[in-house]
Amino acid sequence: MTESASVRPARDLDTAARGALAELLISVADDEFVIGFWDSEWTGIAPMLEEDVATSSIAQDEIGHARALYELLAELTDDDADRIAFGREAGAFRHAALLNHARGGWAFSVARRYLYESADAVRLSALARSSHAPLAALAGKMQREETYHRMHADAWLGRLADGSRDGRDRLAGAVECLWLDAQQIFAPLGGEETLVREGLLPQPMHALHASWQGQVRPVLELIVGELPAAAPARDGRRRRTDDFIWLHTEFTTVAGSEVGATW
Repeated sequence: MTESASVRPARDLDTAARGALAELLISVADDEFVIGFWDSEWTGIAPMLEEDVATSSIAQDEIGHARALYELLAELTDDDADRIAFGREAGAFRHAALLNHARGGWAFSVARRYLYESADAVRLSALARSSHAPLAALAGKMQREETYHRMHADAWLGRLADGSRDGRDRLAGAVECLWLDAQQIFAPLGGEETLVREGLLPQPMHALHASWQGQVRPVLELIVGELPAAAPARDGRRRRTDDFIWLHTEFTTVAGSEVGATW
């Protein structure tokens, strides 16, 4: 079977395109990896037993997605997925600023999960059309699984918004706290012009950001009122906090105790 002319296998990409693709892969992988670990902290302490199970399952899915993305990256760069996941310093991670915050309370986690899942859905829709066939196939698989994550986040957003005054206020406060950092899921990537030109990323980040804003503003402004104008920043994937440094220590401790073990 001959490959479609629109599909660009990694071996056919020049150095600049490979570097840009690596930047794209690591940004998405780190997002999935870090939110998965934050949400895994609810295991055993979620508000109800069903949420213990649901949140643990979602966290496991996210970490599994991260693993698959790290494996694509390792193949592209001749690296090792374990090393990428657990062998980097905290400052080398490229997750969006939205994921720098500690777990917080349940309303905080619901707000972050809604913001992340809605943005990730827009991003995955684009990646499923990538000219890099392995990424497009993986994004399509992730879309099917992430649909349930989005449904879970939507349900809890509505539940808190329509519930007690205290729950609604906590949710509104969390959205307001996280709003600016949520934009950074669409922060400009190194080599983005190359990604778009080669079809590796079918739309630029600013276009994906505009689409996401058009979807979430009407929903969130019913809860919090008018949200401020906000845009992604160039350093939106490079800022790190003490909260993330603590989490990084948590998820690298076991791997660091036995270097070379598989995860």
